[in-house]
Amino acid sequence: MNQYSIDFKPSVEKDFKALPKKTISRIMKKIEELANNPFPRNIIKLSSTESLYRIPVGVYRIIYEVDTHNRKILIHYVRHRREAYWDI
Repeated sequence: MNQYSIDFKPSVEKDFKALPKKTISRIMKKIEELANNPFPRNIIKLSSTESLYRIPVGVYRIIYEVDTHNRKILIHYVRHRREAYWDI
């Protein structure tokens, strides 16, 4: 199976700076897993949008978009669950 390529919005760098290093490694592992399967069992499509999904990593959420035609994943945000949906 071909992997999806992963891109990050510029805001994700700021999100990572606010996270503990241990958490960043867990989140990066989950993002790498998305490259193989962008629709794992524990994702939820966000009802307020047409194309955004979320996946939990502990108390953090990865908010991302999948382009199945071009096999790309765009990571929008990586934030604590209480802040994850503010900009959506």
